[in-house]
This record gives sequence, C-alpha cells and structure tokens, in this order.
Amino acid sequence: MFSQTVEYALRAIVHLADQSPNPCTTEQIAKATKVPQAYLSKVLQSLRQSNVVHSQRGIGGGISLVKLPEELNLLEVVNAVDPICRIKTCPLGLKGHGANLCPLHRKLDDALRETETAFANTTLAEILSSSTSSYPLCNEPHERLTPLQALPVVPIKK
Repeated sequence: MFSQTVEYALRAIVHLADQSPNPCTTEQIAKATKVPQAYLSKVLQSLRQSNVVHSQRGIGGGISLVKLPEELNLLEVVNAVDPICRIKTCPLGLKGHGANLCPLHRKLDDALRETETAFANTTLAEILSSSTSSYPLCNEPHERLTPLQALPVVPIKK
C-alpha cells in the first residue's frame, strides 16, 4: 500500500525522534534503519524541503526534527515524500460517475480517509512509547534471519 520511500522516511523519522534533540548524520541514520545511504539522502532531502527535518553542516551538525516528536504526526512524514492521493472523481473517467464514485472507488477512498485519519492522529512520540516488545527499528546486534535461515539444521543419517 505504501511505497519504499514512505517506509524509509518513516524509519528515518522514528530514529530521529528517538535521538531527539540530538542531530544524526545520514550515515548514522542509514546504519540504524537499514536504509541504503544514497536512497536515504534523497528521502531526507524531500523531508527537508517539506520542513519536517533540518540539516546543519559542520562539527556538531547533522539532521534533526523541526518539531518535537509530540508535535509531529505520521501523516506529515508520509505526505512529505509520497502523499496519500484521495479519489475525488472516477479514476476511469466515466462521465456518468464524475464526483459520484462507484461503490468500489468509494470503498477505496474510505480506506484512504481512514488511513489519513489514523496517521494524522498518531505522533512520533506515541510510536516510541508504544507498549510493545519490539522496537520500530532494526537496531539489533545481529541481522534478522530469513525464514529459511531460521530453520534448524537437521543432520542426515546414512
């Protein structure tokens, strides 16, 4: 449902919120979030242009959030890099439909509206303080195993 760009932007922003108010370098963010650094630079540029993050060059510089984690919601991040496009008129261009969406496109737009609402009502501080046993980033000391790698090795008896 969401692009890789949105996924990377959210990972980066969650990391920055976790480190707030301390700035981070692109290299630090890329390492902590498992996002390719070159791609991350482009994502961060979009976030900077949308005034979600601020960058400061030089010693003690880096990238930081413009707002406090309590003030920044997920929708602002998503819309900065790949806005949610609501369905306002018939995507098929059917003249009889116009702004009166058919049941299928109405249902799709309802889902988009609910997603927008959920994201608008969720701050980064809430994500970080969520009572779950897993952390939203991949900062484990070891790499995650694929399902095949996680299978036990069973010796073959001859």
